Formats: sequence, C-alpha cells, structure tokens
Amino acid sequence: MNEVDFIGVFKVLLPEAVLTITALLVLMLDFTAGQDHPLANRMRMAGFMTALGCVAAVGVIWGFPPVAVSNVPLIEINAHIQHYKIALLIITLAVALLAIETDFTTHVGEYFALLLFATIGFLLLVSANNLLLLFIALELASLSLYLLTALDKQRPQSAEAGLKYFLFGGMAAACLLFGLSIFYGVSGHFYSADVGQHLPRGPLPVDPLMAVAMVLVLGGFAFKIAVVPFHLWAPDAYQGAPAPSAAVVASGSKVASFIALFGLVFAAMGPLGGNAHWSQFAAGWKPLLALMAALSMVWGNLAALIQNNVRRLLAYSAIAHSGYAVLAILTQQQAALAYYVITYSLAIVGAFGVIAIVERASGGAELAHFNGLARRSPLLAGALMIFLLSLAGIPPLAGFFGKFYIFLEALRDGPTRAGQPTMGLLYMVVLAIVMSTVSLYYYLQVLKRTHTTEPDKNAAPLPLTLGTWVTALLAAAVILLGCFPDWLLKWFR
Repeated sequence: MNEVDFIGVFKVLLPEAVLTITALLVLMLDFTAGQDHPLANRMRMAGFMTALGCVAAVGVIWGFPPVAVSNVPLIEINAHIQHYKIALLIITLAVALLAIETDFTTHVGEYFALLLFATIGFLLLVSANNLLLLFIALELASLSLYLLTALDKQRPQSAEAGLKYFLFGGMAAACLLFGLSIFYGVSGHFYSADVGQHLPRGPLPVDPLMAVAMVLVLGGFAFKIAVVPFHLWAPDAYQGAPAPSAAVVASGSKVASFIALFGLVFAAMGPLGGNAHWSQFAAGWKPLLALMAALSMVWGNLAALIQNNVRRLLAYSAIAHSGYAVLAILTQQQAALAYYVITYSLAIVGAFGVIAIVERASGGAELAHFNGLARRSPLLAGALMIFLLSLAGIPPLAGFFGKFYIFLEALRDGPTRAGQPTMGLLYMVVLAIVMSTVSLYYYLQVLKRTHTTEPDKNAAPLPLTLGTWVTALLAAAVILLGCFPDWLLKWFR
C-alpha cells in the first residue's frame, strides 16, 4: 500500500482549509461577540473577515506553486486550476464586500459562512478528478446556494425563489447522480480519464445505455449553468434572492460549473462526443449541447426584451450568455471559455452590486427605479453602463473580446471532408451574432432610464459607499481586461 503524502495533501487543500477555518470563525464570533452589536457592525465584522479569508486563500495559492500529488488522485492540480481558484476567490471577495452594506438578514454569521462553503464547493469542483468528488463538490455548492437564495425573510419572493431553486436542483442532482452511476457501472472506474478510456466506442444508437447516461449527466449540468430547457428556476432565483446571493449564483456558480463540465465531457465522455458540424451531424453530446446553446441564445435574448424588472432581465440575459459559453465547449478551447466566463462574472457581479444600492435607496429593481441614476450617482451610472455594454459585447470592453475569441475559435473549428472545407460551426456563430445584436436593445433600455430619464422629484443623491467603490473597481477590471485581454488569457493557455 502506498503511503499517503500528507504534506502534499495539505498543500493541495490548504486554500479550502483556510476558507473552512474562516467560516467557522465567522460563525463563532457572530454567535458570541456579535450578538451585542448593531446589525451594521455585525455585517462589517463578518464581511471583512470573509474578505480577509479570501485574500489569505489567494495568498496561499500564490505561495504554494502547483504540485503533483500522486497519492491524491481525487484532485487534479495544475497552473490552470490554481488560476481558476484565484478567479473564484476574487469573485467571492467582491460579493462579500458588496454584502456588507445590506440589511436583509439578521443571520449574519450563517450568511457569510454559507458564502464561504459555497466557494469551497466551487474550488473543489474545478479540481475534482473523480466522479464522486465532483458530485459532492457540486452539491456542497448547490446546498449553500439554495440557503443563500432563501435567506431574506423580509421578502416572500426570497423563500419562493429558494424553494423553486431547491426543487429543480434536487431533480437535477438526481439525474446527474444516476448518469454518473451508469458511467461507473459500465466503465468500472470513478476517475474521469479512466472512465473515458473504458466506455464503449461506436455510435450511440448501438448502446442506448450510454445515450441515457449522457443525457442525464448533461441535464444535471445544464441546470447548473441555466441553459434551455433547464432554465426555469433562473428568473425567479435572480429576482427573489438577495442581491449578493444572486450575484454569486450568476457568477461563481457558473464559472465552476462550466469548467467542471468542460473537463468532464472531454475526459470522461470523449467517446460519446459525436459531431455538431454543419452537414456532419453525428449523435453525441456535441449536437445536444449545440441545440441547447442555440435555444438558450434565442429564448434568453427574446424573453429579456419584454422584462420590466432589471433582475429578471439579467436572468434571461444570463441564459443567453450560457449559450455563448457552451459554444466555447464545442470548440474545445479552454482559454476562450475561461476568459468569457470570468469577465462575464465580473460584469454581472458589478451589475448586481449596482442593483443592491439602487434597491436600498429606491425600494425595488424595476426599470422605473433606475430613472435618472446618472444624476443621483454618476459613478454608479457609469459603472452600470460599463457592465451592460460589456455584456452586450461592445468594444473595447472585456465582453467584446470574450465573444470575439469564442466566435473566432468556432469558425476555425470547421474541419475538411474529402479535401473540401465544411461550414463547421458557422451556423452557430451567425446565430450568436444576430442574438448579440438583439441583446443590445434591452441593455440600452436600462441605460436610457439611467442617463436620459429624469429622476423622481423625491429621489436624493446617492452617497459614496463601500459598495460604490467596489462596483467602480469591477468596472475598471472590465475595462482593463478588455484593453489587455492577454493579462487573463495567458493564465489559461
């Protein structure tokens, strides 16, 4: 029996250990010393401790370069995975700072501890090399997110959103676990690469059991990334959840789920890929993902056109953005996928940060509540403009280059047949460009309210707060990563 390298294990799991210790400290301090302090002070104490824990975890990752731990095959560690973890920790750091000024719950310790536990799930998810650990990490993150969504007891919509999220999520978890169990039963292995090597080769109709397993696994992950037709929970969750909770559902959850799905389909489900290229369709997960991506781009953008609530608008926008990101999976371009989901996450977290401030001042997130925001807070309005234009894909912001790299790789993905070039994924690129043009309309509808509509007579100017400066920093990051995309792309090449 091989001896376990405990030093190596410690190095590998040290970021997760730092977050676990931070979560326990937040809970302990809030339950003891925090109870005698006002809610605002408790939020500051727990929020800054959470942020400090994220900074410490990032420092640990920088301080301990990637190591190969042969006796811990459950976890894969390399430079790319370390960089994913850093990105996820930065997202959690931003969400924690935005949550400090909110007052939606008196369960302060529980809220920030759940945020940290969700982040631990994200970190394990992107590094999982084992089907069982992948499922456990996914459910650790999901259970935390269900509670984060339902924690606003002041609003019935929060409980409703949490319940819907939980019910749909439970069904998706059952499908995913059933599909993974079939893969294990057929291959006899839990490790992703071993599963891929031992799955039967050949067209899917020859082995319907593999088709069933593939559909179940893709369905489970499709729920996590909110693609059509597994998107029904997203609008209610984005609208009903506290703004910081909605931000982490829309950002960290998607980053981790997309990266995990990318690794799973190519490592464990490679033999079942099929072909999604024009005129060369072959049954497999690629045409299935292409169909879901196309439906998501169309439905997400069209449904967003008729929304009057900015939260629901961003939810349908997120569905469409998931479709664009799936296109990166079809081209097997990890760098393009990573750049897209990370820059999207920065923009969506910033947008929800602005929503949180507007809701606190105006009482809601309807379009009318954003009237004249540029006059009430030019800095917030400018940041929101940057976030929305980036989501729309306007240069030179990061969102433009995210879409550009995905579309470019999709066009390059077209193979040749009998010496003649085929259309490849051109049909997907054309659809994505058309739908991106459509999306510009509803983003501009929000900006029209903020910059050209007069504010309510009773609306007071918004003060500069910590949340305002956090959104400004996120806006600066979106601009810088658009002007210098190689700063991020080089991490994942």
